[in-house]
Amino acid sequence: MATEVTEASFEEEVLKSDKPVVVDFWAEWCGPCHAVAPVLDKIADERKDALKLVKVNIDQEQGLAMRYGIASIPTIVLFKGGEPAAAAVGAQPKSALEKSLGLDGDSA
Repeated sequence: MATEVTEASFEEEVLKSDKPVVVDFWAEWCGPCHAVAPVLDKIADERKDALKLVKVNIDQEQGLAMRYGIASIPTIVLFKGGEPAAAAVGAQPKSALEKSLGLDGDSA
């Protein structure tokens, strides 16, 4: 399951993480966000030792959305070493998300 993060916990949960972090920028009213959530849960579950999954509600955390230039949702960003390394926009099948995030054929 994804951890809900806020501006207050983002640095600790994402930027200082010792493993890559998949950040799901979403909103409660966003249908595609709800559609992609189980796909992200599956990706994170299959790689639970190699990465972690967190969610940012952009309605509640507008500062984070602005900081990372989130223009549409869902936007999924892979952070490595505290920096955005890859991103995917929109609800996509698992294989397409893994490819967009650079996770295909890679354990992390």
